[in-house]
Amino acid sequence: MKHKKYSLLIGRWQCIPPHKGHIALIETVLNEGKNVLIAIRDTEYDPEKNPYSVEQRRRALKRAFKKWGDKVKIMKIPDIEAVCFGRKVGYDIREIRLSPDLEKISATEIRKKSREKELWK
Repeated sequence: MKHKKYSLLIGRWQCIPPHKGHIALIETVLNEGKNVLIAIRDTEYDPEKNPYSVEQRRRALKRAFKKWGDKVKIMKIPDIEAVCFGRKVGYDIREIRLSPDLEKISATEIRKKSREKELWK
């Protein structure tokens, strides 16, 4: 059995369901034929910035990428303040640029609009 490598995507993923920007970012890597490891930061609860638990986010991401099967793994990591590296150690660090309309998507704004709608119910 061949050893699998993964492309790591770290985030809070605080939008349920994941927004179009999240989907596009992850599917960009998957469409390159690569496996993806989604790392969910274990952030402190905040009703506006971090309203969802790690488990809620994990389930939402699992549903969103179910069709990709074992090409996507999801795990919880401690909340981080920096990603650091020294010399080249066998993996790439790269930025994936999406279209301007996807790059401007804000999970914070989506959550805010969602809360506003709930107030009017």
